[in-house]
Amino acid sequence: MRPLHATAFALFCLVLAQPLVAQKEKPEPLTEAQIEQIREAGIDPNGRVALYTKFVNEHADTIKGLTSRSKSMARAKRLDEELQNLTALMDELGSNLDLFSDRHADIRKALKPLTESSERWLGILRALAGEPGFDLARKEAIESGEDLADQAKRLLAEQTEYFNLHKDEQGQDRAEPK
Repeated sequence: MRPLHATAFALFCLVLAQPLVAQKEKPEPLTEAQIEQIREAGIDPNGRVALYTKFVNEHADTIKGLTSRSKSMARAKRLDEELQNLTALMDELGSNLDLFSDRHADIRKALKPLTESSERWLGILRALAGEPGFDLARKEAIESGEDLADQAKRLLAEQTEYFNLHKDEQGQDRAEPK
C-alpha cells in the first residue's frame, strides 16, 4: 500500500507545482506608461513603430551606460535583464513590422529612423564584451538586432518599390481590398 501512497503524493505535488510554473512570467520590458502610449497609438503604424524605436533606444542607452561600470555580479545581472528586455522589444517591434507589412501600411516614414537606430543598437551590443553572467542574452540580443535591421532595410526597399507602383495607396494605414 505504501508505493501507492508515494505515487499519489508525487502526482499531487506535480499537480500543485504546475500552476506555479505557469505563474512564472517574463518581466515586461515596457513600463505601464509606455504600454499606454503604445495603446494610444492604436493602429497608427508609423506612431507605433516610432514608439517602439524610442523605447528600444532607451534600453540600448541603459545598456551602454552599464558597460562603463566596474564588473560585478549586480552589473552582470542588470545587463542580463536589460539585454533580455531589449531582445523582447526588438522581437515585438519585428512582429509589428510583419503585421503592418502584410496590411501594406505605408510605414516608410518610421522605417528610416528605425534603420538608422538599429545600426546604433548593434554597435552598442557588439562593443559590449561578453561575460558569463550575460553572454547568452548578449548573443540573443545581437541576433535579434541583426534580424530587425535586415527586416527594416528589406521592408523599406519593398515599400519604396510598392508605393512607387501604387501611388494612390501612399500614406495609408492599410491597403483596402478592391
